[in-house]
Amino acid sequence: MMEIVILDAKTLGKIPNLEKLSDFGNVISYETTSPKETISRIADAEIIITNKVVIDKNVMKHCPRLKLICISATGMNNVDLETARQKGIEVKNAVGYSSHSVAQHTIASILQLYNQLSYYDSYIKSGKYSQSDIFTHYGPPITELHNKIFGIIGLGNIGKTVAKIASGFEAKVKYYSTSGKNIRNEYPQLSLEELLSTSDIISIHAPLNERTRNLISNEQLSLMKSTAILVNASRGGIVNEFALAEAIDTDQIGGACIDVFENEPIKTDNPLLNVKYREKLVLSPHNAWASIEARTKLIDIVYQNIEEFINSKN
Repeated sequence: MMEIVILDAKTLGKIPNLEKLSDFGNVISYETTSPKETISRIADAEIIITNKVVIDKNVMKHCPRLKLICISATGMNNVDLETARQKGIEVKNAVGYSSHSVAQHTIASILQLYNQLSYYDSYIKSGKYSQSDIFTHYGPPITELHNKIFGIIGLGNIGKTVAKIASGFEAKVKYYSTSGKNIRNEYPQLSLEELLSTSDIISIHAPLNERTRNLISNEQLSLMKSTAILVNASRGGIVNEFALAEAIDTDQIGGACIDVFENEPIKTDNPLLNVKYREKLVLSPHNAWASIEARTKLIDIVYQNIEEFINSKN
């Protein structure tokens, strides 16, 4: 029986198929693991599963039995891949499990602003609607997605799914590729500057790397329409949070939907927590990816990765 250690099971939440990993051996699961606990917890492990726990050169040096690192995420920046290669330790990540979840969350966040759902929900629950002399109520304007220019930064798997849904609302999808590799003839490709200046919605679905870090800051926000919405369900470091808070409070843009932050969990002094126009901002705790279906599929992929690894050794 193989020794399998899950280092941060809390990041996966409660999912129905986690127990099936025991098909491969003895599974030890930890809710969270601090850096000082990592080595002692995996010293005898042959397979480890990590989402965000860092597995660096020093950790691998103290784990002589380690054969496989399964990352329960797409990003692999928490593992020293070169050291793993030198030591013959396989590293497998998970891809494509959250496209529908992130896309749904993206559209839901936009509709939260476009339909002003928080305001109208509070209006009824406050009892004010019961006192109305007409059947309806006109507060903050409701806006349609129909015919809006929907700009997407990063047209990979998630971006394509968002584009498909936006097209279903008859929005006009256009995109900018941060890598220059994703060419989609079905949608017009624009420069970043043109996309920012012409779009009613800018939705970011790009990886965080040297090309995208701080991609959206003061200069880029100044190009956007005063009514435009910025959505980031990708990586926090892509958007400058100080610049975004200022753009919201000076009415430079119409609003923003933010699921990811440069530091997570969000720091109490983050400027987005102190914006003057809070109604223009929809925040969520990096859970756009985390539908129950997406998390279940994630474990299915981890299971498959372990199975393929074992079969390759037999």
